[in-house]
Amino acid sequence: MTSTDPIANLATLIRCPSVTPAEGGAHSALEAMLKPLGFAVDRVTAKDAGTPDIENLYARLGSDGPHLMFAGHTDVVPVGDDGAWTHGPFSADIAGGEMYGRGAVDMKGGIACFVAAVARHIEKHGVPKGSVSFLITGDEEGPAINGTTKLLGWAAAKGERWDACLVGEPTNPDRLGDMIKIGRRGSLSGRITVNGVQGHAAYPHLADNPVRGILQLTQALMDPPFDNGTENFQPSNLEVTTIDVGNGAVNVIPAKAAAAFNIRFNDTWTAESLMAEIIARLDRAATDGALRAGRDPVRYEITWNERPSHVFLTRNNALIDSLSGAIEAVTGQQPKLSTTGGTSDARFIKDYCPVVEFGLVGQTMHMVDERVAVADLETLTEIYETFIFSWFGHAAA
Repeated sequence: MTSTDPIANLATLIRCPSVTPAEGGAHSALEAMLKPLGFAVDRVTAKDAGTPDIENLYARLGSDGPHLMFAGHTDVVPVGDDGAWTHGPFSADIAGGEMYGRGAVDMKGGIACFVAAVARHIEKHGVPKGSVSFLITGDEEGPAINGTTKLLGWAAAKGERWDACLVGEPTNPDRLGDMIKIGRRGSLSGRITVNGVQGHAAYPHLADNPVRGILQLTQALMDPPFDNGTENFQPSNLEVTTIDVGNGAVNVIPAKAAAAFNIRFNDTWTAESLMAEIIARLDRAATDGALRAGRDPVRYEITWNERPSHVFLTRNNALIDSLSGAIEAVTGQQPKLSTTGGTSDARFIKDYCPVVEFGLVGQTMHMVDERVAVADLETLTEIYETFIFSWFGHAAA
């Protein structure tokens, strides 16, 4: 039996420089781990106009149900300044009980541990009475156009159906066992452009300063709060992320001002109802003359970023209880069930089956000297192995 050691698995994956959109050898390495375990492996390249081609991997062991999917990504963010790393970003060096390398926690570590967990399960119990699959993309850290969403569509078109999915993202804020993600807030982004009249700063009556207008509109987006939160979600929160006028002269009133914003929203809203609320706020603020006394309403345009992420919550007790029980059995800790944080590829998977997320501690992800405690790799493997045994027991009952 091979691939039972998560430390060796992770070292192999880290040494593949798979910075988005490059495959970097990571899928070849993963295929070499999975085929000896009996997995049938497909390498699927997805394409879309104006975006880089992305190589993805789908592997399945077994042909019957119940069917458990593990999902994740082998692509990593750029390393930044190589010289700032204590150990090479693709070296997988171990020092002080930690393995260094880009992707160590986000999220090659999770993949390495799940491979080891499946291998150990087979070694001890034989092939699970059902099916296990890996759905692995190379486009999670990139545009997310040619990755999980297209791989899911490809697999579903072949007749693949799943009963549950575990995503191996680093979900724990401080220590292994802290947190399971059972849902995610939605995400909606847009850009407001206010049209004014350019002029001399000394003669404001001959101009119309769009900065005054953009300030009125952005304040209306941030105050009052959109809601107070719900049972399972934090309050929705909107942040203005940039205000631009493109003006290089201090004595010129600009002709145009633009502001970008992003809102992370809870299950009070849908993307559509939130868009309507935002437009209503802007329309009201456009007629508020607090900063533009005696002026006509602010003239604005709004554009929405494509593909908002929709809020979701997983309520599958067999999946959540199996994972929570496994974590508590191995660590003695009862994990918090959370919907905090940003988006992940779970937002695509939830349209196909119930999905939860659990992986390593995420404190060093995307940082220089990204690293993982070697002891955590063994612990996470034990949790995943316990979860696999428990989930198939629940699913077969």
